[in-house]
Parts: sequence; structure tokens; C-alpha cells
Amino acid sequence: MRKVLIALSAVAALAACASRPEATPTPDTTVGAATTPAPSGPTPGSAEDFRVSVGDRVFFGYDRFDLTPEARSVLERQAAWLRQYPNVRILVAGNCDERGTREYNLALGARRAAASRDYLVSLGVAGNRVETVSYGKERPLDPRSNEEAWSVNRNAHSQIVSGAVS
Repeated sequence: MRKVLIALSAVAALAACASRPEATPTPDTTVGAATTPAPSGPTPGSAEDFRVSVGDRVFFGYDRFDLTPEARSVLERQAAWLRQYPNVRILVAGNCDERGTREYNLALGARRAAASRDYLVSLGVAGNRVETVSYGKERPLDPRSNEEAWSVNRNAHSQIVSGAVS
């Protein structure tokens, strides 16, 4: 019995001293994995880059088509982006809230789109790269009938139609 106890004590002592080897990290053999971080954000020159990095929509006051300082700021960023990517063409769509007649809102949407286009051209974007259209009140962002919805529906939306990086 004494031999068994000595043997168990020896095993316990050895177990207490034993150490588990640390896991060895497996090297990543992907080319450039150690030096190149994974890309984050949209691809430069893509439609998503334009939307996320620059902004694709400007907003207007009730029954207005003049550009606010905030709208000018967005359009200035759009112009800079468009100058950086000279093959990109855009469509600026003028939109209105639901109030007013269809005809009135189509005309107001056209003035909003034209104001945005004219400002982009004044900032150095070639006019043949910017088309306009008016959707009037036909394409609301927010279908509700309240001031919050109306304020987001009064806009000019710049959409890339060709030339962006895929």
C-alpha cells in the first residue's frame, strides 16, 4: 500500500510540474496578409463611395428651389468627387412633397434639379456629365403626410448613371 501511495504522490507531483506548451500561431500565408490591412468602407470611385463619402441628396425648403448653405456644401463635395472621377455621369432628380398639383410639383422639381446642376457646373463639372429630371411628388422617400416626411421629400437626388467603379 505504501508503494501505491508513493507512486500516486510521484504522479501528482509530476502532474503539478507539467506545463502545457503554448499554442504556436499558424502563420498566415496569404500574400500581403501581414502588411496589408483588409480594406474598409466603399471602393473609391464607386456609386457607394459617392453616396457614403460625399452625399447624394440635398434638401429644400417649402416651395423653394434655392440652395441652402448645407445643400451647397454637399454639392461642393459632389463636384470635387466628380472632378476626381471624370468618366462619371450623374442624373439629378428633383423631388417635391405631396402638397400642390402634379403639374406644379413637376415644375418645382425641375427647378430644384436645375439649381443643383447649375451649381455643380459652376464648380467645374462639365455640363454634359449632368442630366436632370423631375419626378415631382411621384417618388417620395417618406410616404407619411406630415412635416417630417414632407421635409425629406423636398430634395434633389444625384445618382450615378455611368462611369463609376464597380
